[in-house]
Amino acid sequence: KAAAAAKAKAAALAKAKSADVAEEKEEKPSPNQPYLDKYVKVIEEHLGKDVLENAYINRLSKDVPTLVVKKDTYFKVAEFLKYNEQLSFDYLSELHGTDFQTHMEVYVHLYSYKNRQSVALKVKIDRDQPVIDSLVPLWPGANWPECEAYDLLGIRFEGHPQLIRIFLGENWVGYPLRKDYEPYDMEG
Repeated sequence: KAAAAAKAKAAALAKAKSADVAEEKEEKPSPNQPYLDKYVKVIEEHLGKDVLENAYINRLSKDVPTLVVKKDTYFKVAEFLKYNEQLSFDYLSELHGTDFQTHMEVYVHLYSYKNRQSVALKVKIDRDQPVIDSLVPLWPGANWPECEAYDLLGIRFEGHPQLIRIFLGENWVGYPLRKDYEPYDMEG
């Protein structure tokens, strides 16, 4: 009995400690919060308060400041992030799409060499008609990842210079990274 009681007491103490640590972590502000605040302020001052849907620190991705933009302001905000003197996000390091079953998302990571800062740009798009502006005119490095998102998810990037299937070929049926993908049976 005494051993069981001691184990229970130790377990309760460990649980309380982990709750304290978790609480402490939640309360501690991100070191990137001032950057996110700056980005939001500069964007809202120049483009208005209605271009962003949300802005947050992505704790799961190295505390990267993340801007969620409306579909119709996606290109305008991206262009602003690149050419605004205070921001100068001159490098696109990543672009990918994700199927959430209710909608699709395009997620873009940008980097400013001048300011040595990162930002993520995210946009939600309709799953049935997944169409969004291409960022190739701003960052030529978006070419291949946009083709990949088109090939695997069916996201169409308007204004892309040559949107083609790069892995599966033009005769492939469907988009294999969609949650509802079913392989096409040529014999059936």
